[in-house]
Amino acid sequence: MADLVTNIGKGRHVYYAGVAEAGTGGAVLRAVVLEATGLEADDALQDYDTLAALLAGASNEQVTMGRKALTGVTVTVDDVGNMASWTAGDLVWADATGNPTGKIAICFDSTGAGTDAQLIPLTVHDFAVTPDGTSITASVGAGGIAVSENAA
Repeated sequence: MADLVTNIGKGRHVYYAGVAEAGTGGAVLRAVVLEATGLEADDALQDYDTLAALLAGASNEQVTMGRKALTGVTVTVDDVGNMASWTAGDLVWADATGNPTGKIAICFDSTGAGTDAQLIPLTVHDFAVTPDGTSITASVGAGGIAVSENAA
């Protein structure tokens, strides 16, 4: 398993990150933690067009830790390298408990209060941890959360 951009997110994830960065209409990016048990393969996860559809499949949300709105969303356009990327601040779950996790889905919420049927999964990242009552941090790497680049 690996990090991936969903099929619906391809070509859109940088745009949606920019909308969230600006806070247009209350838009945010939301992290949804998925349980390790029952987690579908990447090939299946990338095909879902809404969070509701993803959760209607075999994968389950790890609800004890809860969803997190991403903060510090920043889009960077690199005209020299012919690519665009976006990043956000680290995600922290204090005193995390519940079932072991397998992935984090980053979803676009156009209003900040959208239903699962309105949330668009953009990227999915490996996140294998076992909550034990301590704080858990999902750190964003130097390369950002996702990159779109010119395929040469």
